[in-house]
Amino acid sequence: MKTIYLLRHAKSTAKDTPLADIDRPLSERGEADAKVMAGYLAKAGIEPALVLCSSAKRARDTLKGVLPALGRKPVPILEDGLYHADAGGLLRRLSEVDDAIPSVMLVGHNPAIEDLARKLADVGNAEARARLMEKFPTGALAVFESDAAGWRELKKAGARLTTFIRPRDLD
Repeated sequence: MKTIYLLRHAKSTAKDTPLADIDRPLSERGEADAKVMAGYLAKAGIEPALVLCSSAKRARDTLKGVLPALGRKPVPILEDGLYHADAGGLLRRLSEVDDAIPSVMLVGHNPAIEDLARKLADVGNAEARARLMEKFPTGALAVFESDAAGWRELKKAGARLTTFIRPRDLD
C-alpha cells in the first residue's frame, strides 16, 4: 500500500508585492495555519517516508512550520519542477518515487494540488470528498491510500481519500 499526503502551502503574502511570485513568504495567518497543521500532523502520527516540496518560499516556509511535527523526520527534497507543475506533472513525479518508499508528502500549489486531489478522490470518505470538491484552501491536507504495489501504478490503481483537513477545521 502507498500513502500520499498532499499539502497545499499556507496563506502567503499578497500577489501585488514587489517580490517575484516564487519569493513570496507566508503571511501572519499562513504562519499561524502552518503551526495549527503541525499540531494536527503530530497528533495524527503522520510520518511520510519522503517529503517533496516546491522550491517556492511559501512552500518552504509551510514545510518549515510542519516538519518538526512529522514523526520520521524525513529529509525534504526541494524541487523547482513542483513550482510550475500541473496535476499531471505531480503525478509523473510521484511515479518516479522508489517503490520501496511507502509514503510521500508533496507540498505544493494550486491549481495542481487541488486538481491532483480531485483526480485521486474517486472513492473514500464521503464527507471529506465533498469538502475537497468544494475547495482546497491554503494550508489544507488531503491524505490518500492506494493499493498500488508501486508508484508507477498509482494512476491505474487509484486511491482512496481518507482525510481532508483544513486549518479552519482545527480552530
